[in-house]
Amino acid sequence: MKKLYYLSFSLLFLTTVCFAEVSKKEKKALIDLYESTNGNHWVKKWDLKTPVSQWHGVTVEDDKVVGINLFHNNLMGSISSEIGNLENLKVLNLAFNSLTGELPSEIENLSNLKVLKLEMNRFNGELPDGIGSLLQLEELSAFNNFFTGEIPATVGNLTGLKVLNLSSNEFYGDIPSSLGALSQLETLGLFENRLEGAIPRDMGKLSKLKELVLANNRLIGDIPNEFSQLASLEVFQIQNNNFSSFKALEFLETKEYLVFDYDKEDRKLEFKDINFSKTRMADTKFEDIEE
Repeated sequence: MKKLYYLSFSLLFLTTVCFAEVSKKEKKALIDLYESTNGNHWVKKWDLKTPVSQWHGVTVEDDKVVGINLFHNNLMGSISSEIGNLENLKVLNLAFNSLTGELPSEIENLSNLKVLKLEMNRFNGELPDGIGSLLQLEELSAFNNFFTGEIPATVGNLTGLKVLNLSSNEFYGDIPSSLGALSQLETLGLFENRLEGAIPRDMGKLSKLKELVLANNRLIGDIPNEFSQLASLEVFQIQNNNFSSFKALEFLETKEYLVFDYDKEDRKLEFKDINFSKTRMADTKFEDIEE
């Protein structure tokens, strides 16, 4: 009898482990996401009767939802405040869908988030100031939407950020000087917005920057002399602005550009030790691939 009891207990324990579920709060937040984004019309739908770990694009570790990848899955509708209850998320990829509305301020609750991909949707409104609370963030990609307002200065708090791409939106105002604090930044895309004013000199501190795309804005003034410190640049696009001088470009230390575009009215510029033999004009359309 004891052997039978222990066998039954063991089977019950194993069953509990195998079918362990995420918390009710997290599951409710996922179901809310499914319903608010027209889940019945997703390309890859969720079977809500199965364990959460079996739902397409959802990654569960230690009974916690740590990843959502719904790239190119025909999501429509808006993201509700319930998204803030997925506090263990490390990756949120909603790119290449048809999402609308504003990004909820509760996004600031996702303190473990490392990757936030919102590109190629129809989001509008302003980026919430609270986005600067996501101190673990390494990638923030929101190009090709309808975001407006000023770029929050709080983005400068995200000192671990490697990729910041806000291109092809309707951001206006100055580029915040706080971006100069993003010492790990490798890609900065602000192409095709309504940004104005001068480029902050503090951006010359971004020594790891490989791609800098500021084209198609309303920027004015001189290219900062501090840009001579951007020795890692491979892609540099500043054309279609209203700069008064490109003289500082002569002092750039980088040896070889893959892409280099500027307004070439000033033909007298003499570039310092730059090999243009492999340089090409950039295609400023952005693409993404499913990982």
